[in-house]
Amino acid sequence: MAKIDEIKEILNTLRITMSIAFGILVILVGSIVNRYDLEQIDAIFWTGVMFSLAVILFIALIINKISNKTKEIRDL
Repeated sequence: MAKIDEIKEILNTLRITMSIAFGILVILVGSIVNRYDLEQIDAIFWTGVMFSLAVILFIALIINKISNKTKEIRDL
């Protein structure tokens, strides 16, 4: 497999992973808002908030990797 094909495959995988992470984030934030509306601010609520922050950091890392791989393609 050519180097550019390998990088393109990695980019596609990263994009799919990012889409899944965004979906998880949307569902998680929706659940957190629902708990907040029901005034159920407890350990599960705060765990969800922390997990949401972790997912946001994960998405930022994926975006950084996508950017690096895109620059790598440009250099080929």
